[in-house]
Amino acid sequence: MANTYSQLYVQIIFAVKDRNALIKECYRSETEKYISGIVNNHKSKLLAIYCNPDHTHLLISLHPSISVSDLVRELKVSSSKFIKNKFNCPFFAWQEGYASFSYSRSQIDLVIKYILNQPQHHAKRGFKEEFLDVLQKSGIEYDEKYLFCWI
Repeated sequence: MANTYSQLYVQIIFAVKDRNALIKECYRSETEKYISGIVNNHKSKLLAIYCNPDHTHLLISLHPSISVSDLVRELKVSSSKFIKNKFNCPFFAWQEGYASFSYSRSQIDLVIKYILNQPQHHAKRGFKEEFLDVLQKSGIEYDEKYLFCWI
């Protein structure tokens, strides 16, 4: 895109269906690499990723020709097939929906640190508390019945 300039930093969060802890530590790294490839194939850049056993966080520098919803759909469809086939996990699926939050350049280092330190965050707070806090701090209104399934 000639003469198009953008700076789009987006954190995306999505969960494993029914919040099952199906992303085992032994294949977390390979799953993250696979997801990174999908992001790169969509002209975007992955700045940070962490696949928790039951949900995933990504920070992406999004190309202006790509919509968040199209990218998330491709991420979920392709990575679900990958996990099912590569790790013999036939029941793996991502939960419907996702969350996305935009950030300014000055916030990027903090968001990267937050994503890469997921195990430490979740040792202190569960995903539900953390997610609701992010929604509230972002001023996002929500209906409990449409949130991720909580275990």
